[in-house]
Amino acid sequence: MTAQTTPPTRPVAEAEMRASDADRDRIAEILREALAEGRLDAEEHAERIDTVYRAKTMGELEPVVRDLPAAGGRPRPADTEHAYAAAAPAADQNLIAIFSAATRKGRWRVPARINAVAIFGSVEIDLTEAVFPQQRVRINVTSVFGSVEVRVPENVTLRSSGSGILGNFEVETHDATDPDAPEVEVNGFALLGNVEAKPKRGAWIRDLRDRMRGDRREWSEEPRHERRERIDALRREGRARRDAVWAEHRELREQLRAEREERRERRRDRRRLG
Repeated sequence: MTAQTTPPTRPVAEAEMRASDADRDRIAEILREALAEGRLDAEEHAERIDTVYRAKTMGELEPVVRDLPAAGGRPRPADTEHAYAAAAPAADQNLIAIFSAATRKGRWRVPARINAVAIFGSVEIDLTEAVFPQQRVRINVTSVFGSVEVRVPENVTLRSSGSGILGNFEVETHDATDPDAPEVEVNGFALLGNVEAKPKRGAWIRDLRDRMRGDRREWSEEPRHERRERIDALRREGRARRDAVWAEHRELREQLRAEREERRERRRDRRRLG
């Protein structure tokens, strides 16, 4: 009598694996960041969050963030040991202020090159809460009767090769103790203008990392019903904003229609009188 052999068990594909609460919270964090950066509006964010907390498998979670940075739940730069871990480089950014002001601050992905031009205007570049996808950042500055101000965390390397022409080009250079820390180089010139770059005392990249971990803990520990209430509030806000835009569009369309009718009436009157 031949012994029956048990067929080998087919391994579960990653997409078929059951998603945990931690997996859902990780995807929700990516969506929250996308909302803060303007990649998603409030309605899109609410719809995707709703999908996240209904998802049962990893395969249902991955499409929710496929079109966002670090899609598929891969670690964000701030989830790693340092806020300047390797990641896909961001596109170059131009900040131009001509008789105006331009500002870039808050939590943002710093590109390898930033071009700042201030002509009778002011530019502010604040890197104290930024994420550095690459180690070296070059800021090219042109200031003509204007001002450019750069602020960096204390634990990055700051260098300069700029000059002032009847103006002020002041960069407080220093070297970070961590050899892997980001390096920010400020180049350019100030013609009858002002350029200033220096560390912001008390601002450290590691502080940002710890603060964000605390935010994620608060999010994961928040009761499910409270989380649902906030999601519903975001959805209502998005719908109200959409309805307001459509109402304004309808009003404008009616106004244009009335103006066209008025012009036709005037042309008919001219024909009758002519």
